[in-house]
Amino acid sequence: MADVTQALSFGAAAAEYDRFRPRYPEEALRWALDGLAGPTRVVDLGAGTGILTRGVLALGHDGSRSRRGARRAELELSQVVPVEPDPGMRAQLAAATPGTTALAGSAESVPLPDGWADAVLVGQAYHWFDREPAHAEIARVLRPGGTFAPIWNVRDERVAWVAELTRVAHLGDNAGDVTEKYGDFGPAFEPVELGEFAHATTLTPDEVVGMLHTRSYWLTAPPAERERIDRELRELFATHPDLAGRATVELPYRTLVFRSHRR
Repeated sequence: MADVTQALSFGAAAAEYDRFRPRYPEEALRWALDGLAGPTRVVDLGAGTGILTRGVLALGHDGSRSRRGARRAELELSQVVPVEPDPGMRAQLAAATPGTTALAGSAESVPLPDGWADAVLVGQAYHWFDREPAHAEIARVLRPGGTFAPIWNVRDERVAWVAELTRVAHLGDNAGDVTEKYGDFGPAFEPVELGEFAHATTLTPDEVVGMLHTRSYWLTAPPAERERIDRELRELFATHPDLAGRATVELPYRTLVFRSHRR
């Protein structure tokens, strides 16, 4: 089971979390929800500040054309319900997502009826779940055949400076760890499919540091460790040949989507 102190550390930095954390590529969200027909009820479990909620809501009224020029089919959303245990994160979600209020709840205790949801999505939070009871609770909330899809934005550490950033800031959740640890959702779910989508965010060096200040390791670290991280980050941006002198950097991500269906 994940460390509760770390799992509930984000509320103190909720506004910064919402500002700096990367969004999810539209294609990744569409793939997670592919195959759902008719009015669709979606739960964003461990919703945080609503980054994933807003991404899903945008799918329901996007009639734009795809890269191949074909008209996109609109997702027929009937309801998107965020569920989040941290009151600070729920408050930020309400402020940033007009018309949407997060329910107080957790992966192990979802305040929704049996079979209510067509899909349960999880953005960047599945590794905090107590997985066995969470899987049972998610299966309870989903209708038979419903979709469960945890999603991660993982830094692309095949890029040298990104790997060094990970080392300096003591970051976890690399692509190898995620795919190795989280590919089985238990007996209530069918075998897991994996989708991967590339994207990048453009940030100033200060914004990268601000984003790293929303990570659980930094938020729960003692002052001396925080100072060490910040000092080495400044050195990295000042001296690494791919970063020195640049006003902005492209931080590359690999978005991993683990999709399964309730039996």
